Amino acid sequence: MKVIIAGSTGMVGKLVLNNCLKSDKITEVRSLVRKPTGLKHPKLTEIVIQNFEDYSEHSSLFRDIKVSFFCIGVYTGEVPDELFKKITVNYAVEFANALKRESPEATICLLSGAGADSTEKSKTPFARYKGIAENQISNLNMKFYAFRPAYIYPIEPRQEPNVGYRILRIFYPLLKAFGKKYSITSAELAKAMFNIGLNGAGKQILENQDILEYIN
Repeated sequence: MKVIIAGSTGMVGKLVLNNCLKSDKITEVRSLVRKPTGLKHPKLTEIVIQNFEDYSEHSSLFRDIKVSFFCIGVYTGEVPDELFKKITVNYAVEFANALKRESPEATICLLSGAGADSTEKSKTPFARYKGIAENQISNLNMKFYAFRPAYIYPIEPRQEPNVGYRILRIFYPLLKAFGKKYSITSAELAKAMFNIGLNGAGKQILENQDILEYIN
């Protein structure tokens, strides 16, 4: 089985990649990156991509793929709105389009987010753009799963992107006590994405509590 991943250097994508490299069911992992990581593994083929909106020169990378993972993302307020939309919508949809052309039977796993608005009418850019991306990929009529995690607790130390995330990390034990709707660890999310990518799930849109059902 061959898989392709976009965003394998991020908090979740890195763990998805690790799950893939450790799996006996997967023979090759193609990782699309903006710059070389230096990571070496017999199964890993790392490809530097300059433009995540145009795969015309890299179509062969999407051939013979069984499972794909799109984990590229950016935090709200981290970049201007135009770029935020480009990363959230255009990058994800073009990745899916390239896969559709070369491996139409493949599975697409999209890292979306809680609150994604399928009506595309939300006044919150994050919710609206995530909803647009989900809808456009769903309309390709491929085997597609959208993951909508709530707060993702990083299992590894990192520089938090803003004050809000620093506060959430401190109060994570309390947040976890409120139940399965409100939080998930990065390792749990990556494991669920991996499991569903390989084995499928009972629904296309998976909210936080749904994702947690697939971590084993």
